[in-house]
Amino acid sequence: MRRAALILLALLIAIPATAPAAPKKKAAAAPPAGSKIAANKKAALVTKGLPGRARKGAAQVARKGRAVPAARNAASVAPKPDAALVAAYAAMPVAARRALQNDLIWSGDYNGTVSDDFGERAIAAVKSYQARSAAEATGILSPEQRTALAATAKAKQEASGWRVVDDPVTGARLAIPIKHAPQSSAGKSGTRWSSARGEVQIETFRIAEPPMTLAAVFEQQKKEPANREVEYNVLRENFFVLAGQQGLKRFYVRAHGKDGEVRGFTILYDQAMQGIMDRVAVAMSSRFEPFPRGPAVPARRNVEYATGIVVDDLGHIVTDRQATDDCQVITLSGLGPAERIAAADNVALLRVYGARHLNPVALAEGGANGREVTLVGITDPQTQGGDGAATTLRTRVRPEDGNRLDPPPAQGFSGAAALDADGRLVGMALLRSTVIAGPTQSGASAQLVPIEEIRTLIADRRSPSGAAAPAQAAGKASVVRVICVRK
Repeated sequence: MRRAALILLALLIAIPATAPAAPKKKAAAAPPAGSKIAANKKAALVTKGLPGRARKGAAQVARKGRAVPAARNAASVAPKPDAALVAAYAAMPVAARRALQNDLIWSGDYNGTVSDDFGERAIAAVKSYQARSAAEATGILSPEQRTALAATAKAKQEASGWRVVDDPVTGARLAIPIKHAPQSSAGKSGTRWSSARGEVQIETFRIAEPPMTLAAVFEQQKKEPANREVEYNVLRENFFVLAGQQGLKRFYVRAHGKDGEVRGFTILYDQAMQGIMDRVAVAMSSRFEPFPRGPAVPARRNVEYATGIVVDDLGHIVTDRQATDDCQVITLSGLGPAERIAAADNVALLRVYGARHLNPVALAEGGANGREVTLVGITDPQTQGGDGAATTLRTRVRPEDGNRLDPPPAQGFSGAAALDADGRLVGMALLRSTVIAGPTQSGASAQLVPIEEIRTLIADRRSPSGAAAPAQAAGKASVVRVICVRK
């Protein structure tokens, strides 16, 4: 009996396993390649998860059989920055926000317009730069990252020969990559800059005929010349932008309208130069001032005052290079005439002969990034007054903002000594009129020239006694007033 029960149980277990499988649904035939159904299925797959506007645009591209650019997809699905990031940038000085956007343009991470606001696109550009640098994309640059970005932007800007000019024909102000377009000539209604073989062509234009509104010029620029294929266009109340292909070249147009007048510029460049000129075009667009107020660069004074730092007892003095450019005579207060014997990007080396009882400064071994320093300098008597005596100012170096000095010193302190707590030289103060992308800013900014740049310029020139000067010698006795007299 027990054996029969076991056999019955085994049969009950085996029955489901041997039951015939349920009939499968007939597989749907795949839509033929190239059909509308197939295109729609491909579009749905490609655009899955994208927001509405991005999904619509990507679907149109996918239906036509083209790949959706990865960068566009990434930008579309990137989350909006959180409130903490927005608040962090809102707390930054306006000049710092604009400078950061400008540097991100030159690094190739930001293709927007430089403005006082630091919005979603700018924060996304910061994350893009961090990701390309194999760093965590936090949206906030560390001091080291900000310094590296500024150095990258500066190198690319200098490689282009970036120069802000006032166009006398149109009245507009713009920046020209003079190394890419060194030749200038008259244009149809403005000025033309170009390379020797025409790989890069930049031309300003001005239209003042009453019937020609900004919208009318916009439509005209879209159609002329006939081989222009517009890939991007935007028209706003007071400006427009066009970009695309023109024959074998890329083109970019920006124009503004005011009081019945339109002023703008056009850039043409070979496709082979797109990697360089794309970011230059964006930077030019941000820097363009169609109806500027005031001169592009403050007029250079006939007599300019700066501070010099004594670096040895042979009479070598370092100071601000720009403050000694084009000088007919250079004089050091209390020491007499001096000669400029060498210069670098930011630093000039002067030599005064026959001077005695000099008090050279001691050079520090390291830099001053992120630390407080004491500036020792002499103010400009034309703007600050004073009796010519050296004064001091405690300030902090901001490496995240291009070694900015906060607070900045007074006029005349360009070339001032930056000393550490031991009285050793860690750099030199540099004052410059604020010129960044966008409308010209008023006032001046100050930054620290690192000690390494000074060491490079004075290498093999200082006397052994100067190189070994005691730290106690540093201070007010180690700086002198530099007076430049121009024609």
